[in-house]
Amino acid sequence: MPVEFLGIGGTNDGSEIAPRSGPSFDKQYTLKLARAHHDHGWDRVLFAYGSGTPDPAQVAAYVAAHVPGLQILLAHRPNVSYPTYALKTFATLDQISEGRLTVHFITGGSDHEQRREGDVLTKDERYARTREYIQIVKKGWTSRTPFDHEGEHYSFRDFVSDVFPVQRPRPRISFGGSSPAAYAAGGAEADIYCLWGEPLAETAQQIAAVKEAARAAGRTDVPRFQVAFRPVIAPTEELAWEKAHRILAALRSAGAGLRTPSGPPQNAGSRRLLEVAATGERHDRALWTATAAATGGAGNSTALVGTPETVAAALLDYYDLGVEILSARGYDILGDAIDFGRHVIPIVREEVAKRDREAAERARVAAERAKASVPQARIPLTR
Repeated sequence: MPVEFLGIGGTNDGSEIAPRSGPSFDKQYTLKLARAHHDHGWDRVLFAYGSGTPDPAQVAAYVAAHVPGLQILLAHRPNVSYPTYALKTFATLDQISEGRLTVHFITGGSDHEQRREGDVLTKDERYARTREYIQIVKKGWTSRTPFDHEGEHYSFRDFVSDVFPVQRPRPRISFGGSSPAAYAAGGAEADIYCLWGEPLAETAQQIAAVKEAARAAGRTDVPRFQVAFRPVIAPTEELAWEKAHRILAALRSAGAGLRTPSGPPQNAGSRRLLEVAATGERHDRALWTATAAATGGAGNSTALVGTPETVAAALLDYYDLGVEILSARGYDILGDAIDFGRHVIPIVREEVAKRDREAAERARVAAERAKASVPQARIPLTR
């Protein structure tokens, strides 16, 4: 089973524990970070979406034109543009990147953040809109003849695009969420389903829920799964935990850099992270929830702490659950991307390759035994 690594395509050097040193869109830093990922074994980078951040589609196009080979994950919120417009943007970006685009659809977990750009739908209404939006995008990417659409949120007549993706039949669709409405929408439409880093048992439960939703939607396949973490690595366990507690102190001191209203989070994913954190800081092999608690369960916020070998082993535990895409982002965005690429990714890839070889050998032996056990047809004797 293949394994892929997703990093972050940031536009400046700021993080939750350090203010940025330059503009929001620092072009030199953006390329430096993207090239660091490309040069250190990462498969793709995410260009995230925020109500006030630089437009990720244009940033992604800039990086795609300057860093050949690096794959792009573009985050998009359906409330910000009509689907017929967006699907042309995506197709154009897939042309610019020569087929390196995946689109991640964000339904939105905070009413406050959504209303910054005029979105007043309820959460469940947003999920229904996202599902309809994805269906339109898929059809627009593949239909060479005009089509109509009459839905709950969108209506148009006689649309056909004149720009199509390089990828056939279309780029992949990525989606995330931890509520029943999310499972239903993503299970039906997503090629990749994204989860935040929870303990292994809880992650397995979510994977099962998404698979069940996919079956309920009539799919004969299921999405691939992605899980996201904040790795904290060092040469020894002691140094890794010292580093982790320095990061935690900085998060608490900075107030986690959040600009959200006080009170519990609205989205199920953040609530789940806080519920896990309330049961204890350390779980399984290396999962640490103190960073999630310090940020109010803000997004990708649970850490994996330890030596590269420990963190790699923890990631392989998730791989054993069926997680094929491992998302990681440190608190020193550039430095951690390099260190993780140098010291963790090779261990995981080597072990996955070893397991694949062993699985292939077991399959070969089983096939030979099955063949040997089949009775040979007897040739009748004649006189």
